[in-house]
Amino acid sequence: MTKIVVVGDPFVPAESLIKAAQQLDLQQPFEISAFDWYSKYSREAFRQIVKQIEQEGPNEFSLPEGLMEAMKTAEILLVHIAPVSQAMLQVAEKLHLIGTCRGGLEHIDLVEWEKHPKVQLIHVIRNAEPVADFTIGMMYSVVRNIARSSSEVQAGNWPQHFLNDPYKTSLSNLTVGLIGLGHIGKLVVKKLNGLGIPVIAYDAFADEEQLQAAGYQLQLADIETVFRQADVLSLHLRVVPETINLINHQLLQLMKPSAYLINTARPDILNKQAFYEALATKKIAGAGIDVVWEEPIRPDDPLLSLDNLIITSHIAGDTIDAIERSPELLQKELNHYLASGVSELLIPHSIN
Repeated sequence: MTKIVVVGDPFVPAESLIKAAQQLDLQQPFEISAFDWYSKYSREAFRQIVKQIEQEGPNEFSLPEGLMEAMKTAEILLVHIAPVSQAMLQVAEKLHLIGTCRGGLEHIDLVEWEKHPKVQLIHVIRNAEPVADFTIGMMYSVVRNIARSSSEVQAGNWPQHFLNDPYKTSLSNLTVGLIGLGHIGKLVVKKLNGLGIPVIAYDAFADEEQLQAAGYQLQLADIETVFRQADVLSLHLRVVPETINLINHQLLQLMKPSAYLINTARPDILNKQAFYEALATKKIAGAGIDVVWEEPIRPDDPLLSLDNLIITSHIAGDTIDAIERSPELLQKELNHYLASGVSELLIPHSIN
């Protein structure tokens, strides 16, 4: 009898995860223990809890009654953003598979998880397609001044000249650099390939021959080379200790003065002061970001004074169907893994 534990929340309730668990191809009887975390909160109120767990991690939150006891015999754990804490992992002696239907892993104690090599972790990036779409849109917006022109017109102006006039061109004439080739990064590559835009990329775990064999048209290079050569540079890294402030002054100084930076991933991978200085001194042409270091952004944040920066309100993954479809996507990916032993969305234990 396979023991499955599911923990829902106001965005993905337990009943949705139960349905996903019931459709797993386990080839043997199973038993599901279901829990809800902050189930009485509205989605709007729960957003503050999400922000808190993204900033503080999973270990300081109270857990549903009975969950710790259930973890002692759990073999499979399915969650959305409910904590997978150090204490949970320490008692879960039979656990071998965690499935989470979100891209960010801040709700999982990855340091403790690394100590349990038999526990595999699969995450489904529920909003991967929307984020990839938005990333391409942000590229066009900064290169072709779409957002800035619109805001100027609505303010009563009729701009015909912009800061990038000396090197303004079509995106198709530029080389896009990607930092990180996870699920979203690969989707961005596919979309850029379809547009005929050259791609250069850095990823510590990627193999160029395997990527090209899978149909991805790109060139892999070290991170410094990507920063030097890219005309538009897009970040697609998750936050782990090694990536916090990875994009720093030294790397930004390698960029062309005509280059643009895009960040639809996480703010903490980018050093804020170095980013601000690169834009304020016009070391780079401009940037577009959908994530900021404090949400909502403070009215006195110096980033708001920059005339070469587009900021959107963390909406890249916000579509009507992204969250609702996530348990189904997770179930399909878990079944693929159970049948084949491989998954593109399997997190390697060397992540930390």
